[in-house]
Amino acid sequence: MKKTAGHKYIFIIGGVMSGVGKGVASSSLGTLLSAKGFRVNLVKVDPYLNVDAGTMNPTEHGEVFVLNSGLETDQDMGNYERFLGRDLTNDDYITSGMIYKHVIEKERALGYGGKCVEAIPHIRDEIVGRFEHAARTNKSDISILEIGGTVGDYQNIMFIEAARVLKMRHPDDVIFIMVSYLPTPGKLGEMKTRPTQHAVQQLASYGVNTDIIIARAETALDERRKTKIAVACNIHPKCVISAPDIESIYDVPINFDQDHLGNIVLEALHISPRKTTDEFKTWKKMARGIKNSSHNQVDIAIVGKYFNTGDFTLTDAYLSVLEAVKFSAYAAGVKAVIHTVNARDFEKGKIDYSSLDTYHGIIVPGGFGETGIEGKINVIRYAREKGIPYFGLCYGMQLMTIEYARNVLGLKGANTAEINPRAAHLLIDIMPEQKKKIAEGNYGGSMRLGAYTAQIFVDTIAHEAYGADERFAGKKSKKAKAVKGVLKIEERHRHRYEVNPEYIEQLEAAGLIFSGKSPDGMLMEIAELPLSVHPFFVGTQFHPEFLARPLAPHPLFTAFMKASKKRKSQQPVSVVEKESAEEVLTTYTLAYRK
Repeated sequence: MKKTAGHKYIFIIGGVMSGVGKGVASSSLGTLLSAKGFRVNLVKVDPYLNVDAGTMNPTEHGEVFVLNSGLETDQDMGNYERFLGRDLTNDDYITSGMIYKHVIEKERALGYGGKCVEAIPHIRDEIVGRFEHAARTNKSDISILEIGGTVGDYQNIMFIEAARVLKMRHPDDVIFIMVSYLPTPGKLGEMKTRPTQHAVQQLASYGVNTDIIIARAETALDERRKTKIAVACNIHPKCVISAPDIESIYDVPINFDQDHLGNIVLEALHISPRKTTDEFKTWKKMARGIKNSSHNQVDIAIVGKYFNTGDFTLTDAYLSVLEAVKFSAYAAGVKAVIHTVNARDFEKGKIDYSSLDTYHGIIVPGGFGETGIEGKINVIRYAREKGIPYFGLCYGMQLMTIEYARNVLGLKGANTAEINPRAAHLLIDIMPEQKKKIAEGNYGGSMRLGAYTAQIFVDTIAHEAYGADERFAGKKSKKAKAVKGVLKIEERHRHRYEVNPEYIEQLEAAGLIFSGKSPDGMLMEIAELPLSVHPFFVGTQFHPEFLARPLAPHPLFTAFMKASKKRKSQQPVSVVEKESAEEVLTTYTLAYRK
């Protein structure tokens, strides 16, 4: 095959409806092409006018994923990092808000030399420039760019136009893949292809022809539907890729490989295939392991509040936490059965706290606001007093500190300034440098965001966990005992409030260990109880889930899962009903949505 010299671009566009798998499809294709020896970069394009995802409601938009830089992004960026196994940068995320803000600021600074600034060409060309800039900074062979929304959305037309122009300039270097849903109406019992045909026709009306269709559906496509779509959409039948619902999203690259999607893409881009790397064999082993660990199931409760959206339950707000649990469960030799528990149900008396006895581990993830806070605090107290492994993330650490102050130190008025700024004991308070921003109503970007250094002290659960992980302790450290002295790590943050330094001495005197602190010792990063007191009672001010990867589980999650596994061994028969477990397991299929 004759090669073309230009950089290659693959645009992933949605058809029919949103939330059916563009993000996972993009991530999986990136994994597949990387395994074939190509340097790939992934770019998420969000058409909303928000400059970033930081101010969005998680029950409407899903998790806010934070990069090392501190940029708050769409949850698909988390999928990209997990599937590619590397950190992404600001250049890999684009919103309409970013584009318009930059163009307007440039116009105000006379950057266009007095010209009339318009959507065409200035907005469009700024988008094209960012596509090309991301490719250059990543030094990649292939760019995969996911355009949010679906064909026909007014908001993303400008991005599709930019892609069309890039195709016009480099006809051999750009292809378009549509991820479209094929419904099977229950009363009809037949898979329908017409919506996808219409989506392809509408994309063609913008001057863009679809090269490959990834057909999402409840079941696999038969040859008749593939042929029907191919004829109607003017593509070869082999370019219609079946993508049925599956148990684990980490099987998607494997399924794509079985359908030869990688080679089909390379052929369309006029690139000769390269040899598949050994990393893909490791990926296959991991994907099998995550699915096939059912012989030893561990029940984990995620106690949060961002579950309800109308009459439906959705777990996207905690997507990275769910995935981190899965990765570490596999590393610990178990399968995590995750149960979503609404903290408000405890407050309303719908659930009794004794029901927590049935779980082998409890996680209170991050969040904001007062909804469900007392329920969470009481859950934490129950886990502490009953010896149930507990892992608190961000807000979960703050509430853990408040619970300890109230019930061990006897500070009954202990609270966070976020809920009650006039509390008798402000155990958690806002950072002074952020108070001015909040007073001005500037909530976007008013938090401690991105990667910060922390020092981890010896003879602690945290030190043992990090010391056993080569990513944090260095390649020479195979075991925790090989690490001597304080460890320095970097973790990603997203919060406004900190443990109040005025109470540190009292808390430590009462037995709470701050095993991780900022380099200057002012900010508390990790709190824990010693193993002599509790099997696992740990909270982190940062979000360790953001650094958890399928092939590199996070050490703290792994330590938590090992403690949960030990509790399971002490209680061999779980009384949690299987129906509840199976209901929650479907969230992993729902994770395919974006």
